[in-house]
Amino acid sequence: QLQLVESGGGLVQPGGSLKLSCAASGFTLDYYVIGWFRQAPGREREGVSSVSSGDGSTNYADFVKGRFTISRDIAKNTVYLQMNSLKPEDAGVYTCAAVNRFLRPGVSLSAANYDYWGQGTQVTVSS
Repeated sequence: QLQLVESGGGLVQPGGSLKLSCAASGFTLDYYVIGWFRQAPGREREGVSSVSSGDGSTNYADFVKGRFTISRDIAKNTVYLQMNSLKPEDAGVYTCAAVNRFLRPGVSLSAANYDYWGQGTQVTVSS
């Protein structure tokens, strides 16, 4: 059974950092694109970043470029999202998702392109 489990969320002050993890089981990352999405109360879910385990290509939303870094560890079957210089508007539930890269090539930030979803981890940015 394909499963994604996020961890690493928490409370951080503005300007601080967090590193989120998305651990995959039931499938190997080699064949999948993993995306990170976030949703704040009252707001639409938005794509944050994605990475293809095929060639390592990445994509970032403009509002996180230069602050967030996505990476993957194939041996651990895990994708990470390093978040630096966090702002209050970065708060929300962060969820990772997966799609088979042979079925839908590319590093999309559109939630509609992803087939498998984790449960999410809460990120709170507040002083």
